Amino acid sequence: MPVYTVHAPVTNGAGVAAIERFAFVRDGFHFWAAVFGPLWLVWHRLWLALIGWIVVALAINVGMARLGADGTTISWVDVLIALLMGFEASSIRRWTLSRRNWRQLDIVVARNWETAERRFFDRWTARQRVVNDQAAIDRGAPPPTIITHLSL
Repeated sequence: MPVYTVHAPVTNGAGVAAIERFAFVRDGFHFWAAVFGPLWLVWHRLWLALIGWIVVALAINVGMARLGADGTTISWVDVLIALLMGFEASSIRRWTLSRRNWRQLDIVVARNWETAERRFFDRWTARQRVVNDQAAIDRGAPPPTIITHLSL
């Protein structure tokens, strides 16, 4: 079963409004990232990773061409770069989220994205109820008693 990591932006008191922005990142091979690497990066707004992909791909292709590699060899290297992109796509997304000051909240194992979302929010709301339960808060020592009369 796929593994998802759940990420949330660091909010300064935004509260429940931040729930809409939670990101679920599936671990594993991403087919569309391998087939359409640059477009996949643009779709997920991974701008720094896109620039890195372009620089690395151009440097490798130009370097191999200058070393005298034939077109078939360069094509095979491009296929290997695409496979690497497919395998590392989720890591690139997690890296970008952490760079944008998002934090990882949880790891969820589920069949699909919807089930992962449901499992996460079931666990998350249960934890929130326990944290916000007024009866569960340790208030320290009992309140002081009022002295009604003074004896001298």
